[in-house]
Amino acid sequence: MTLPPLVEPGAELTREEVNRYSRHLLIPNLGVIGQRRLKNAKVLVIGAGGLGSPALLYLAAAGIGTLGVIDFDRVDESNLQRQVIHTVESIGDLKVESARQAIARLNPLVKVITHNERLEPDMAVALFSRYDLILDGTDNFATRYLVNDACILADKPYVWGSIFRFEGQASVFWEGAPDGRGLNYRDLYPEPPPPELAPSCSEGGVLGVLCAAIASIMSTEAIKLLTGIGDPLLGRLMVYDALEMSYRELRIRPLRNRQPVTALSDYQAFCGLNTPSAGNDHSVPLISTQQFKSLKDAGKAPVLIDVREPTEWDIVHIDGALLMPKSAEVAAQIIERFGRDTELVITCKSGMRSQAVSSDLRKLGLDKVRNLEGGVLAWVRDIDPALPSY
Repeated sequence: MTLPPLVEPGAELTREEVNRYSRHLLIPNLGVIGQRRLKNAKVLVIGAGGLGSPALLYLAAAGIGTLGVIDFDRVDESNLQRQVIHTVESIGDLKVESARQAIARLNPLVKVITHNERLEPDMAVALFSRYDLILDGTDNFATRYLVNDACILADKPYVWGSIFRFEGQASVFWEGAPDGRGLNYRDLYPEPPPPELAPSCSEGGVLGVLCAAIASIMSTEAIKLLTGIGDPLLGRLMVYDALEMSYRELRIRPLRNRQPVTALSDYQAFCGLNTPSAGNDHSVPLISTQQFKSLKDAGKAPVLIDVREPTEWDIVHIDGALLMPKSAEVAAQIIERFGRDTELVITCKSGMRSQAVSSDLRKLGLDKVRNLEGGVLAWVRDIDPALPSY
């Protein structure tokens, strides 16, 4: 069911714009009026990462008049496998600045507004109110709930996408939809999963080209909403499996007895992330990489157990570590293998998963267990930078 266009047509197209967008102008449902709507549109893309990168490029190519991009991160070499708006030359640069330069090279007619900051509750509603449409390409649940609730309070529709390994999802949410199909992200996910069951792409990996597949759906939905053509994914979840090369559509219905969103809250706490310590349980002692190296050099190092996945281990691991991937049973397996009197240090990629395993071990009565602060990434950064990172 077609929704009314989000924006009114902008100024008449110039000769340059007619030449550039001529293939759009030939489409009956879009035409000159639709292109003028795109010219007049203001779209905010949250994150210039895996989903934001291709979405920004295609929205810029399509002629969106004003593109906003918010991201606080810098370009890292590991981003280049999927974040196609960035290049080798932009490694170390702010992602918003790298994206701005790429868009300028692609379509100098587009105005780009950069927001080099983290999206926070105290500024989200005001920021969203400046745009017609929001695209959410973030990779964590806390920000997704923040985006959802801020869009409700700002009365803005948004296009959502998610990717992990070989699978992606996309949908449209708009609590105040004019046709009465009001839905929001909490109708799909009323509660966030436990942090240990919600790995990010940096922990679980993602097929690079999957980003393009989901971002193309998101960009298509944005154009449809802005111009009022086609049937948007409002009330429908599109699920894409790259291994099967299949698309499935699932219906989303309003959740019964859903509490209305009247204010923003602490989304880190809501998702089980104990800010500001970001999940660090202070009952688990930490050992720094320097401290562990000193013990290792002296031949007094505790047993080092790496609880990452085998694929991560194959990329890089600390010499002398033992691989025991995190699972519901791994704490009991560690006790069975090493007993209760062995000094242990647990590590993972950055210290989150190892903290959880260390906490489980202490709950089972082990006192001689510590968490390696910063994990393998910190070891590579501080002790052995010749090793690869990821």
